[in-house]
Amino acid sequence: MSAALVAHDLVRVLGDRRVLDGVSLTAAPGHRIGLIGENGAGKSTLLRVLAGVDRPDRGSVEHPADLGYLHQEMPFDPAATVADVVDDALAGAREDLAELERLGALLAEDEGLFDSYSERLALAELHDAWDADRRAKMVLDGLGLGGVAPERRLGELSGGQRGRLALAALLVRRPSAVLLDEPTNHLDDGAAAFLEEQVRGLPGTVVVASHDRALLDAVCTDIVDLDPAVGGPVRFGGNYTGYLAQKRADRERWERRHAEEQEEIAALRDSPGVTTHRVAPNRAPRDSEKMGYGHRAGRVQNSISRRVRNAARRLAELERTQVHAPPPPLRFRPDALAGEAPEEVLVSLRDVHVPGRLTVEHLDIGATARLLVTGPNGAGKSTLLHVLAGRLEVPGVRRLPELRVGLLSQDTEFAVPSRTARETYAAAVGTEAVPLESLGLLGKWDVDKPVGELSVGQRRRLALAILVANPPQLLLLDEPTNHLSPALCDELEDALGPGPGAIVVAAHDRRLREHWQGVEVRVHNGRIDPG
Repeated sequence: MSAALVAHDLVRVLGDRRVLDGVSLTAAPGHRIGLIGENGAGKSTLLRVLAGVDRPDRGSVEHPADLGYLHQEMPFDPAATVADVVDDALAGAREDLAELERLGALLAEDEGLFDSYSERLALAELHDAWDADRRAKMVLDGLGLGGVAPERRLGELSGGQRGRLALAALLVRRPSAVLLDEPTNHLDDGAAAFLEEQVRGLPGTVVVASHDRALLDAVCTDIVDLDPAVGGPVRFGGNYTGYLAQKRADRERWERRHAEEQEEIAALRDSPGVTTHRVAPNRAPRDSEKMGYGHRAGRVQNSISRRVRNAARRLAELERTQVHAPPPPLRFRPDALAGEAPEEVLVSLRDVHVPGRLTVEHLDIGATARLLVTGPNGAGKSTLLHVLAGRLEVPGVRRLPELRVGLLSQDTEFAVPSRTARETYAAAVGTEAVPLESLGLLGKWDVDKPVGELSVGQRRRLALAILVANPPQLLLLDEPTNHLSPALCDELEDALGPGPGAIVVAAHDRRLREHWQGVEVRVHNGRIDPG
């Protein structure tokens, strides 16, 4: 009953850039494909084209009629309730069961309905229709929404809650093909583990674009990398960690092949002009050679001509088929994320209380602190960062005078969408700052693009670039790996190590937390766990 998802030779041009250039993809039922690549490589664009939300400029897509796309799962206005969303997600299963009951009652009188009954039965089994109501409750609980009243209106929910509700609706439906774009951005540990279990249990095709390295390892049967490669997008049978080793080896082979070809091309371009000299140096015949000189000279000239022709033929072939140089990958290698700070407490919190959101009895941030803030959704992590940044003015906070503080918040918006990334960067940090391109966060093809046309991940990169161009003494990062490529997540993780200044990170990212070398504090129910 499940059909494959097939895309052939997709081309999508946005502005003056080919975001997708001849991308083909076949995803059979049971395959769970992870899309990776740098921000702007086309992951979200490919998902929109696969979903039919966006039309390709060239190419074709075939997908099951029963397809679920995460960003399209909530066609409700803010006045709709949580119950409305859940009822809509259950409608398909209820319709399957009602139709089965109707056809079953008619079968005794009309055996010609047997095929229709069998088709509907297969559909109900695929969607696990008999278990749908129980599954709806389990999914809401698993994604941390069990405590949200059914009568709550969507307009009253936080952005994270609405995102999780959209994801819940999709999992309740169990469509034949599922497209997920950054599904773990608003999930804590328990919800992320629950999502992994649910995705592994889906009967059809799954395509997921994600920065979450733990998710890619846990659920993917295949990885498709949209970053430039010799033969176009690379597909690897396995998970993310397995693919990393192959990608490094493939890159080395590409660089070696390009270098060898360029060396051969240079040698061949020189060879026609020197072949004659190498084969038959310009000299007069010796007396002993005069009898056969003309005959031998003819053979030499024939040999020269043959070698010249072969060299010219090989040169033409190489110039036509040579691989281009691998584009230099973006590499985030800042001198420092945070700047030098006085050797004393930068911010101290004593009996701080934000009604309904956060209570902190005692917290000091030292000059070189590395603090990781963890906890479930809604616990107060973002509130703590806003208090430290001075965005929330509350009693009990002492901050070093003239302390330079920088905050990377979860939502990245810029006041003037028509400004280019370069202009936005210059307006924020000054024209004498470190050049934007040198920070390894945006490619040369993106720095002159209006920020309103950048992907969410590219906007996050630009916001990070603005922060580290003039490193603050206290850097606050709220879910810094959200929407970033897995490669940049790895590089950012490395940059968070020992160095000048203080850094406080609030994160759900499981891989980042596993590798964290500093202090960790947990926020629970609006309070910092003293343990």
